[in-house]
Amino acid sequence: MISIIIPTFNEEKTIGNTINYLRKNDRNGLITEVIVVDGGSVDSTVDEASSGSAIVCISPNKGRAAQMNFGASQATASILYFLHADTIPPATFLADIKQEIYNGHKAGCFMLQFDHSHWFLSANCWFTRFNINFFRFGDQSLFIDRQLFKTINGFNETLIVMEDQEIIRRIKKYEPFKVIKKPVTTSARKYLDNGIYKTQFIFFYIWTLYYLGFSQETLVRTYRKLMYQDKV
Repeated sequence: MISIIIPTFNEEKTIGNTINYLRKNDRNGLITEVIVVDGGSVDSTVDEASSGSAIVCISPNKGRAAQMNFGASQATASILYFLHADTIPPATFLADIKQEIYNGHKAGCFMLQFDHSHWFLSANCWFTRFNINFFRFGDQSLFIDRQLFKTINGFNETLIVMEDQEIIRRIKKYEPFKVIKKPVTTSARKYLDNGIYKTQFIFFYIWTLYYLGFSQETLVRTYRKLMYQDKV
C-alpha cells in the first residue's frame, strides 16, 4: 500500500486535476491515502484538494522539506510517494513502484519530461535516465520505504532549496536508488515565465553554489533575485 504526499503552496490550478488523475489510475486499490500538506496558501488550494478526496493537512512550518516530513508523519502506508502538485506520473506508476519494491528497491524515482516540447527541455530530460545525482530533481517524484525514510530522518528541514538532491545522497548511503525508465510529466511554467535558457542557467548556478558550501540564506536570496516566481 502506498501513501501519496503532495506539498502545496498556491496550487489551485493544478492540485484538483492531479488528485483526480491519481485516483483514476488506482485500479487495484493500492493508494491508502492522498495527503496534501499545505504551506499557507492564500488561494483555493485547500478547497480544491478537499473536494478531490484528499486528506488536507496544514503544515506547522512552511517549506517543501518541512511539509513533506509532516505529511509523512500523518501517513499510514508502508511506502511513501512524494509528488509535486504540478507533476503527473505515468499511468502505470502504482504498478511500477510495487514492482520495484518487490524487486528489492526501497527507494527511487521516475525519469522526467515537461509539458512543453522545446528541444532544450527535451534534451535535459533525456539525461534523467542516468542514476547520477546531478540529474536528480524533485519534479521526478520519490518513492521510499517508510522504515528507510525514518532511518535517514526524512528530509532536511534546514534546506529551503536542494532538499531533493540532498535526501537522495543520504538514501544512497543505505540502499541502492532506482530510476524507473518511464517519465513523469511536470509543468514547464517556471521555464516559460523566466526564459528557458536563463532558467536552466539559474538552476545550475544555484546547484554550484550549494556544492561549494554557500549558506541556504545566500542560495534563497540569489534564487529570489534571479527567478520570477512565488514559491521560495
